[in-house]
Amino acid sequence: MAKRDFYEVLGVSRGASAEDIKRAYRQKAKELHPDRNKDNPEAEARFKEVNEAYDALKDPEKKAAYDRFGHAAFEAGMGGGGGRAGARGYAGGDFASAFSDVFDDLFGDFMRGGGGGGRQRAARGSDLRYNLRVSLEDAFRGVQKTITVPTSVTCSACSGTGAEGGAEPVTCPTCSGMGKVRAQQGFFTVERTCPTCGGLGQMIKNPCRVCHGAGRVEKERALSVNIPPGVETGTRIRLAGEGEAGLRGGPSGDLYIFIEVADHPIFQRDGANLYCRVPISFATAALGGEVEVPTIDGGRSRVKVPPGAQSGKQMRLRGKGMPALRGGLPGDMFIELAVETPVNLTARQKELLREFERLSEDNNPESSSFFRKVKGFWDGMKG
Repeated sequence: MAKRDFYEVLGVSRGASAEDIKRAYRQKAKELHPDRNKDNPEAEARFKEVNEAYDALKDPEKKAAYDRFGHAAFEAGMGGGGGRAGARGYAGGDFASAFSDVFDDLFGDFMRGGGGGGRQRAARGSDLRYNLRVSLEDAFRGVQKTITVPTSVTCSACSGTGAEGGAEPVTCPTCSGMGKVRAQQGFFTVERTCPTCGGLGQMIKNPCRVCHGAGRVEKERALSVNIPPGVETGTRIRLAGEGEAGLRGGPSGDLYIFIEVADHPIFQRDGANLYCRVPISFATAALGGEVEVPTIDGGRSRVKVPPGAQSGKQMRLRGKGMPALRGGLPGDMFIELAVETPVNLTARQKELLREFERLSEDNNPESSSFFRKVKGFWDGMKG
């Protein structure tokens, strides 16, 4: 079977640059690597073909010879390799060099724990979360709270370096400061975290006696937090740099305060609006009148109850709700009436109510309408 054109194998034109050829080879090698195509018996043959093509085209002299003589350039007497270029490209030393760049793309992140290589002299501190419970009144007017946060702070004895007296760490002799070591396994180069320095790239000869080389110590801190008016459950406040101290002088993390607004015995909240259920007497509901209700700012408002008011009727007090967190108009307060049925009646009260009931047959339109519908339903069932 005739060999395919090397440029065709890599999917590039004859005028492709060395960088284009290398990029195309990487892509093809990733797609056809046998470890990724265990169920495809043709992948290994194509993988060898790609390596043979790249082995010829990556070298300027071989490429020039191939451009002039084609495949004949690598036959006996022409290229110094006979027909063994493909096999050598797959299993021999030449391929180990060609494949080293591809190895990082295929397995580099796995061997490095998902991160990049290089030095890790300092690490950013972790972010912290603090749950803060406030009252509805505090959420209405805003408040300043002092909280105590257990966290890691920079060690003052070594100024965060982790070394006694604040001395600078020295370069790790095992990895030369890279934080990684490499080992050759066949044509693979396996990269692992340096066992001597743990990937930091540096070592401390004399660890600080206070922090034992960590550069930070555990401590409780008191912080003042401004709670803006209008906060609600789920509001998040970020305090930059108030989280855990960084490792060996690294930047501190952030502190996130999550607000929870406690339930209120009088008001129920829905966004910026407040709801207040107000019980009224049977007489007030029937005759009308006034009722005094509280407002969240500590004030009082008198609300007129219209004659014949029913349970569930709502009345609005505009602007008496919660302030908007990010500006805008405040919410409203809704008064919901609840007509209360009297209990523990005296004999005289019962007598008056029975008399009232006899005289009020035409004063209950909703009841009359309901029972007319019920009668019609029963008559229909009989029919």
